[in-house]
Amino acid sequence: MDVAKILADLRQEREQIEEAILSLERLASGRGRRRGRPPNWMAEARKRSRTPTKKAKGEMSQRTAVA
Repeated sequence: MDVAKILADLRQEREQIEEAILSLERLASGRGRRRGRPPNWMAEARKRSRTPTKKAKGEMSQRTAVA
């Protein structure tokens, strides 16, 4: 067991967590009403997180029933 390697990994993980906390704090502080289009990264994240709509779910069930 290499203690020095473990410590280095933990320090790196701590830095990443601190960066994530800072980013979230910046987001939380700027919670006022926004104007204009969202940044590209935010629009892309929204697209990826959407669930299929009812229409798309119905089409999927029809496709599986036919096949």
